[in-house]
Amino acid sequence: MPSTQTDHLFKLIKALSKSEKRSFKLYANRISGSETALFVQLFDVLDKQGDYEEEAIFQRVPGIKRSQLSNLKRHLYKQLLTSLRLIHIDKHADIEIREQIDHARILYSKGLYMQSLKVLDRTKKAAIDAHQDLLHLEINEFEKMIESRHITRSIENRANELSDENRRRSKVVRRAGKLSNLALKLYGLYIKIGHIRNEEDVLLVEEFFRANFPEDIDYDELTFYERIHFNQCYVWYYYILQNFPQHYRASERWLEVFDQFPHMKTLDPDLYLRGLNNQLGGLFFMGYYSRHAQVVETLEAFHKKNHKKFNTNTEVLAFLTRYTAKINNHFMEGTFTEGLELVPDLKKQLKKYQLHLDQHHTLSFYYKIACLYFGSGDPDTAVDWLNKIINMRAGNLRADIQCYARILHLICHYELGNNYLLEYLVKSVYRFLAKMDSLDNVQQEILRFLRRELYTDPKSLGKAFRKLRAKLLKLKEDPFQKRSFLYLDIEAWLESKIEGKEVERVIAGNFEGMR
Repeated sequence: MPSTQTDHLFKLIKALSKSEKRSFKLYANRISGSETALFVQLFDVLDKQGDYEEEAIFQRVPGIKRSQLSNLKRHLYKQLLTSLRLIHIDKHADIEIREQIDHARILYSKGLYMQSLKVLDRTKKAAIDAHQDLLHLEINEFEKMIESRHITRSIENRANELSDENRRRSKVVRRAGKLSNLALKLYGLYIKIGHIRNEEDVLLVEEFFRANFPEDIDYDELTFYERIHFNQCYVWYYYILQNFPQHYRASERWLEVFDQFPHMKTLDPDLYLRGLNNQLGGLFFMGYYSRHAQVVETLEAFHKKNHKKFNTNTEVLAFLTRYTAKINNHFMEGTFTEGLELVPDLKKQLKKYQLHLDQHHTLSFYYKIACLYFGSGDPDTAVDWLNKIINMRAGNLRADIQCYARILHLICHYELGNNYLLEYLVKSVYRFLAKMDSLDNVQQEILRFLRRELYTDPKSLGKAFRKLRAKLLKLKEDPFQKRSFLYLDIEAWLESKIEGKEVERVIAGNFEGMR
């Protein structure tokens, strides 16, 4: 029977590419001297397994005793990481810099401190070019230690020079740490509460930001990563506050940093892609289609030029960014049926990267796919995707998506005429929204309508839909209610019911009218 335990070694092997597996076998045969080495045989067995099965290991490799499996797995895990380090060292500046620091440490331990200093000096230049501030500080500390213990006669005033450099670099590292901590905390806050819901949320976010943002920052003096973290803080701050013009501007400044240091686009493509993703998100929520399409072109050009050099993390991020942008383009255009052409490939990608995707992004894609089906006039299939969200054990993660998935779920059942289900589901959704502390006025009006108009005479429904639309348009003027309209184009649905058109045609018509 398959083991239910999560096996880290098994996951690592399944994450390897064909070339990485081939390189590991060559490396392993060199260090073991024989292809019959037990850890190589263990690798072959795990590589061929679809699911982790511990009993199958003992059947396939009788030479492995139960008592030694744990140590053998640990040894294989270590050798895999060592092999991967050798493969990827020229792709990651920080790995190469750390290797040179290790070389300097070995030279110093052999009493060759002048050679060690030369390696450190050369490595420091590489750290500066790659904007590796923390490693730069580590190199500086190592240089200080050597100079303090030996008479090197390298240059005059070396002690003062190293001390000044250390002071400046320590300040940079502390400041970057504060900025990155704030950006991370703001991201965590967004995952917890989503966009602001009321005045209390606004005060909470603003007070938190002021209390944690470093004082007396001169932007022009900041290093590359300090500027990125600086803009990252404002990106999340304005995003949570639903101030999308300022959110977009902060993401623009983020990308401007990469324009100033263009080589960093390939040294840290993840950060560049995240900047593009944030910019695209701001443009989508502002409804700025033409600019959104331009940035998508920039994204696709960057992907086409560099994707062969991407590591797994960058591949996943590129997938998330590209498909989110493509689907959002269809949402803005109202081309939902055309957008469904993305779904088969999207499902393949979700399966391919299932080990690397967190629940947050999985929830987002399920919801977007459901919206594509709903907008195309297929509420039945939309329900299937919404059920994936409803049945997912996600706790309070992305409570906003979980809540609006249930609202859209109700609307789909209303469209399908499942009145017998709606009576029960409306009460269930009420309880869920109250539990999540997410029941706003827009949601209450939609729930009241669905519960009240279940058995209304079809001839009277037009009036009921108009009445609901009037109420929601009034609520939309309230900044604390507008977040509902970010997740669900309830206006388009109501207009489709009033005018007797498909949702897709309504949004497409509105899009053409704005062009």
